[in-house]
Amino acid sequence: MDETAEPLPERMATDLDDGFTELVRVHASAVHAFLLRVTGNAAEADDLGQETFLRAYTALQGYSAERRSALRPRAWLMTIATNVWRNHVRTCIRRPVAAAPVEESCESWPDEGPGPQEHAETAADRALLVAALARLPERARVAVVLRHVVGMSYAEVAEVQGCPVGTVKAQVSRGLSVLRELLEPEVALLREVTM
Repeated sequence: MDETAEPLPERMATDLDDGFTELVRVHASAVHAFLLRVTGNAAEADDLGQETFLRAYTALQGYSAERRSALRPRAWLMTIATNVWRNHVRTCIRRPVAAAPVEESCESWPDEGPGPQEHAETAADRALLVAALARLPERARVAVVLRHVVGMSYAEVAEVQGCPVGTVKAQVSRGLSVLRELLEPEVALLREVTM
């Protein structure tokens, strides 16, 4: 865990604005990584990340200094991010929108770095993983992403999910097992193509 995250609750208790700035600096990439993996869409992950930190700041304003100093920031933020994502999914189900044209959803690649072949392979792998993650049940998907993408401990994931550690371990295990089943045909196909 980042060493700067340790005094963060105390920092937020004494100076909310300064402490919140540090909270965003320390945890923004983990929140974004989580949201990117559960949504499969960078633009949605950005929007939901903004909403997560907006809700966090609004909540912190209503907390006493003692409550802010007792926070476990990473688990607390991931709980907010999970709830923001769940609310977003519910809203999308209630009010579906038309898909954006492909040209608008393409990411621009910098001139330096891997070439088109490497980008295509990485993008294809990422697309397969995102599609497989989307097929997992919600609780298993959240548990797998928090544990293996964000890097949270089982105890932290349990806190976010609001369930016992043993349940989280089972969710992660089942989720990984289903991912293996879903991805095995794709991996076998890729092996045949490259041989």
